[in-house]
Amino acid sequence: MDSLITAAARALAAGDPLGALNRIALRDDAPALALRGIAMAQLGDLARAKTLVRSAARAFGPKEAMARARCIVAEAEIALVSRDLGWPAKALDAARVTLEEHGDKVNAAHARYLEVRRLLLIGRLDEAERKLAELDPAPLPPALRAAHELVVAGIAMRRLRTKTARAALARAERAARHAAIPALAAEIESASLVLNTPAARLIARGKARPLLLEEVEALLASKALVVDACRHVVRDARTVISLARRPVLFALARALGEAWPKDVSRGTLVARAFRAKHADESHRARLRVEVGRLRRMLRTLAGVSATSQGFALVPHRAREVVVLARAVEEEHAAVLAFLADGESWSSSALALALGASQRTVQRALDQLAAAGKAQSYGRGRARRWMTPPVPGFTTTLLLPAPLPSG
Repeated sequence: MDSLITAAARALAAGDPLGALNRIALRDDAPALALRGIAMAQLGDLARAKTLVRSAARAFGPKEAMARARCIVAEAEIALVSRDLGWPAKALDAARVTLEEHGDKVNAAHARYLEVRRLLLIGRLDEAERKLAELDPAPLPPALRAAHELVVAGIAMRRLRTKTARAALARAERAARHAAIPALAAEIESASLVLNTPAARLIARGKARPLLLEEVEALLASKALVVDACRHVVRDARTVISLARRPVLFALARALGEAWPKDVSRGTLVARAFRAKHADESHRARLRVEVGRLRRMLRTLAGVSATSQGFALVPHRAREVVVLARAVEEEHAAVLAFLADGESWSSSALALALGASQRTVQRALDQLAAAGKAQSYGRGRARRWMTPPVPGFTTTLLLPAPLPSG
């Protein structure tokens, strides 16, 4: 490798893409194309970066398997940053194996981290944790150690383990200082903000207040009966009952939880559960049926008692009933939660992350665009969507709730 290529590679490793381009901007050989692609990715021109890296992979000869594998890893990283989550995981895994066989442990580990970060983005936490456990960050350079800790923190936040997340972010910050890469330090700072901004709202006895992520963790470990509107479950510290596939029952449970210890009139319950303006006899009959189903679902946690006006929730063990609601509640909040990370998303990537059909996601995006809450650029397969983050709120608890299929 010649001196200019070596100097450009060192500049990129130090987070200096302009310094790298100054050395190789006019060169079209395979190593220069690869480094130019990485430099353009660092500068934010992801489309150009993808083209350059692919050109580099084709330019490397058949005997340069390791160089081609590195290009595949670079392309996967560009895809991850551009939220193109449909890239072939098998190709990345094959590249990782090639790098391991050639002794490039650092880039092999980087490939694994990209895979784990993709799994984290699409909500496959168990698989992400399992693959992360296969990696030992100790022998890695500071930048990859910081990346490791960022993934640890991300999983911990989604699992509501705030102490683990804070410890991981502290380790990531120390590693980033050693790496001396400003973009990495900024990413860690942004992740740290999640722990210090409201993540949800607590609704109890008719009043609401914001909760930090660690307060949510403490609430779920308390003796309270929690109607969790972030994940559509009813729970206490020992038992979790999912109503995610029973929207009518959850609407009833939430209405009863918000009113506790008071009861809720039948007319209000009909309006909340069935979205009917006026309760006729058919609505009342259906309400009796649905309340009976709710009693059976919640029998280990609480009862639902009839009153002269309507119904009331009666917990068996808990001394208090509260509702845990999203920090921001509006239509298509799950789509907004992903868009609020500041990156540009394709509709197909959003559909994959949300576990919904692409048509459902596209309808949501069109409605958000009409309301001025999302914007797109590009056309066809290159179309991307984004929106500014909601100021003062983190989106961690918005992410798990799936869109209705359509």
